[in-house]
Amino acid sequence: MPIMPDRWIRRMAEERGMIEPFVEAQRRQGVISFGLSSYGYDARVADEFKVFTNVDNALVDPKNFSDAGFVSRKGETCIVPPNSFVLAHTVEYFRIPRDVLVICLGKSTYARCGLIVNVTPLEPEWEGQVTIEISNTTPLPARIYANEGICQFLFLKGEGEPEVSYADRAGKYMRQRGVSLPRL
Repeated sequence: MPIMPDRWIRRMAEERGMIEPFVEAQRRQGVISFGLSSYGYDARVADEFKVFTNVDNALVDPKNFSDAGFVSRKGETCIVPPNSFVLAHTVEYFRIPRDVLVICLGKSTYARCGLIVNVTPLEPEWEGQVTIEISNTTPLPARIYANEGICQFLFLKGEGEPEVSYADRAGKYMRQRGVSLPRL
């Protein structure tokens, strides 16, 4: 599975709407970088956050998820409490080609602050805004900046198309917008 370069990512974004809105070059001046890089795309985190809290002593259960375990915040920044967790989403909307799998890695600036980004793979023919899971592994509060870089997506091209894509099986997170909570 070759990793796809900047020229391929640009062409797919411009001709097929693979990434919208698309930023053709890395923006770095005074912000955590985002936009097209050599072998990936640095996505931005939107200004909507769901911060997990234990105020109501809620239980996190993926089969019976309740929103009582978090508070919603909207703004230019989000404070992630110590040893806590936040859900957010990308500014960008992605449309993954049928013969491509996308993996995500966190940005080094946040990683060096103890913030770990987790995103499950974007499967062939999945589309939507990506829900981002952000963990603060430190004993200190940490700040996240909306509309700045949060993670990098790497595009891996398969030897051929899969027999069944995410769209073919009508995946439950297809065409999501905003933060998508766990679904069964």
